[in-house]
Amino acid sequence: MNKRELVDAIVDRVGDRRTATEAVNAIIDAVQKAVASGDKVSITGFGAFEMVHKPARTARNPSTGAEIKVDESWGPKFRPGSDFKELVNVAGKKAAKKK
Repeated sequence: MNKRELVDAIVDRVGDRRTATEAVNAIIDAVQKAVASGDKVSITGFGAFEMVHKPARTARNPSTGAEIKVDESWGPKFRPGSDFKELVNVAGKKAAKKK
């Protein structure tokens, strides 16, 4: 599902496409700004977004085997909540039975 499909999925609940688009954009913007400023965003039943530190390390080029220095960086991380995990687990089991 992409952003447009997400807007389409909630348009019936909020009334019109413009309101749905604004709602999706507002949520994405708020989560991105909060995580970028170092805050943890927890949505009960869905999951948590947070910033994680990735220390500098030495990696290897798979083609040549040469060592490469990878600088430290910061990145976003999502940890799904227990309700979300259970929903995906049940849906996965149903999909596996259909195969």
